[in-house]
Amino acid sequence: MTEKFNLKKFIGLVAAIALPVALQNLLSTTGSMVDTMMISSVGKTHVAAVGQCTQFASLLFSSYWGFVGGGMLFFGQYWGAKDEHGLVRSYGIMLCCMMFMGFLFSTAALVFPGVVMDIYTDKADIRHIGIEYLSIVGFAYPMQVLSIGMSSLLRTTDRVRIPLYAAIASVCTNLFFNWVFIFGNLGAPEMGVRGAAVATTIAAFVNMTLIMLLAKASGYNYLFMISGFFKWDKEFIKLFLKKCFPIIVNELLAGVGNLIIAVVFGRQSQDAQAAMAVFRTFEGLVIGFFAGFSNAASVLVGTCVGAGEIEVAYQRAKRLVFLCQGCIFTVAAIMLAVHSPLLHWMNLDGDSYYYGTGMLIIYGISAVIRMGNWTMNDSYRSAGDATTGTVMEIAFMYVVVIPAVCISGLLLKAPVLVIFLCCYIDEPIRYIFMQRHMYSGKWIRPVTPEGLNGLEKWKAGR
Repeated sequence: MTEKFNLKKFIGLVAAIALPVALQNLLSTTGSMVDTMMISSVGKTHVAAVGQCTQFASLLFSSYWGFVGGGMLFFGQYWGAKDEHGLVRSYGIMLCCMMFMGFLFSTAALVFPGVVMDIYTDKADIRHIGIEYLSIVGFAYPMQVLSIGMSSLLRTTDRVRIPLYAAIASVCTNLFFNWVFIFGNLGAPEMGVRGAAVATTIAAFVNMTLIMLLAKASGYNYLFMISGFFKWDKEFIKLFLKKCFPIIVNELLAGVGNLIIAVVFGRQSQDAQAAMAVFRTFEGLVIGFFAGFSNAASVLVGTCVGAGEIEVAYQRAKRLVFLCQGCIFTVAAIMLAVHSPLLHWMNLDGDSYYYGTGMLIIYGISAVIRMGNWTMNDSYRSAGDATTGTVMEIAFMYVVVIPAVCISGLLLKAPVLVIFLCCYIDEPIRYIFMQRHMYSGKWIRPVTPEGLNGLEKWKAGR
């Protein structure tokens, strides 16, 4: 007979992991929101240009997040099994792959900014401003990637406060230097959008440096065991890449899919592009809260699977989905309630305000289902199943979403909000399939001996 699930203890564990991460992302989103407000005072064209540059940064995120997802799968299970050697070498191989992508995108932004902007927009004025921004912010990319890599290990090993404190300092730094360089305060030159890029780069350096200093001061040495980063053998590399490959493919194909969608929106009116840039800032608020539950899923499910506590992992995963959806519903409702003054503060008016309002309403409704799908996928990944959620997400994106967006936006010249709605039409159908897989328990696939032994006992007792 299975032990009764302790819901109160579970909620406490989720809060201890999810809330610091959500707060960290909320700070970053608030900083981005203030960035957008500051830049919007210069003009809607500048907002649209920075928004398109943000899409390029999102493609960078997609290029390395597959390695993060695979790394966190190993971190959680090795941490649960108390395998320090496995933990450190998993971090080392993940970081090497991530930094390669960071430097690749940095080179593209610094050396070929015009080519990047040609992909994202056909508006000459937006392109020109975007080139100015990319040619500076490209220096920030490797530092941002390193910070994400360090934060993923810290969070998975119960050190969630260090990234939080670094994020607070980074956001404050970004806001201060935005004020200095965008508007030319304290004797600095008035740099406009280039000032925003300088502020972002300085903030990335502060974030990276502070994570290292706080980790060192707290005696957390996993980030600095460099000699252990490269102790890979053929079997381990094969296992790591086997587990990471579906996640890498998922993130890369999702990134390319989002690039195609960005290209479609980059061919819409300037008002539509400005509204989309502002929407992405609000979307970050919701995703920021979701990231807390994503980390909770990786830690609370992955550590139990690694330790062989399979039933506990199964019960936690089921409840995480509904807990996440309830919180996302609350966040989306608050966002919709206060959207009008915020959109006006960001200098959206006329058509751009209309588009921004419509986007937030559509997203507010669909986000609850979408984040449920994402939480399930993160639970599957942390338990060792990196394939099922990936196949579903990519299949629906390329078979349903991208054709709908391209046909409505490029061929039919449909209204902007119709094109935007097409971005989310797959979520309800996918949710049904994801739930069926969740309750089957077939996503539990350990990589540790303790987990494999526990899985055999769990299967025998079902």
